[in-house]
Amino acid sequence: MTPSAERWLDRDAGPVVRPYAMTRGRTRPDGAGFELIAVVAATGVPAGDRLRYSPDHTRVLRGCARPLPVVDLAADLGLPIGVVRVLLGDLRDEGLVAVVAEARPAEGRRPPKGVLREVLNGLRAL
Repeated sequence: MTPSAERWLDRDAGPVVRPYAMTRGRTRPDGAGFELIAVVAATGVPAGDRLRYSPDHTRVLRGCARPLPVVDLAADLGLPIGVVRVLLGDLRDEGLVAVVAEARPAEGRRPPKGVLREVLNGLRAL
C-alpha cells in the first residue's frame, strides 16, 4: 500500500471519511442551530424523493423515530456532533424532523460548584 493511501485507512475502523465530506463542506446547519440537549423527533412526514438524501441523512432520520436529545443521537449513530447538527438542519428544512423540547435552565439557577468542578475534572482526565 502506498504511503498516501495508508493515511486514509485506519487498520481497525477501515477507510477514514472526513466529517466535511459527509456534510458537503458545511460546518453549520442553515438557520437556527441545535443545542446538544435539544430533543428532536421525526415528524412523520414522508421523505419523498429518497435519492436527494445521503445514507447518513437516512440514518439520522431513522434515529429520530423516537424523541431523543441531539447528543444521544450522535452517540447512538457514532457520528461527530457537528455532522449530526448539519444533517438535522437539512432534515428540519424539509419538514422531516423537529425540535420537540428545548431544555432551558431556570433563570438565576446554576448547578452547584461541586458539580461543575467534577465535570471539569472529568474533562481534564480525558
